[in-house]
Amino acid sequence: MTLAHLTIATQDSQGTAEFLQSIFDWPLVHRPANVDPTTYWLDIGHGQQVHVLLVDGFQVSPFEKEFGRHFAFLFPAAKLKQIRKCLAEQSVEVIPPIRPTPFERFFFQDPNGYMFEIIDQDKFVQET
Repeated sequence: MTLAHLTIATQDSQGTAEFLQSIFDWPLVHRPANVDPTTYWLDIGHGQQVHVLLVDGFQVSPFEKEFGRHFAFLFPAAKLKQIRKCLAEQSVEVIPPIRPTPFERFFFQDPNGYMFEIIDQDKFVQET
């Protein structure tokens, strides 16, 4: 099994898509003609996608935290420095993890309030 896509609802789909592209370098994917033009599909690699959907009045959960709902992505170690730099350029706070791990990871919240976890893929080990 693999992930096909995950959907992020927002009140600013274009701004959210642009933010994700600027932080992660995720390119836009062609969307079918029957998909609302305010929806953006981003290629996150390996045939998987993030769909950014405009939902008027949508509010992100107040439970976006390390020990709550968040999106976790593995990136090569070399990419982590670039992500941190892009976040700093946009004045987005990097949040250190509460729970220590044998690999590097950090968190941040996007402009909507969604929590993202970024994990060093090169040193990642499944914890038991």
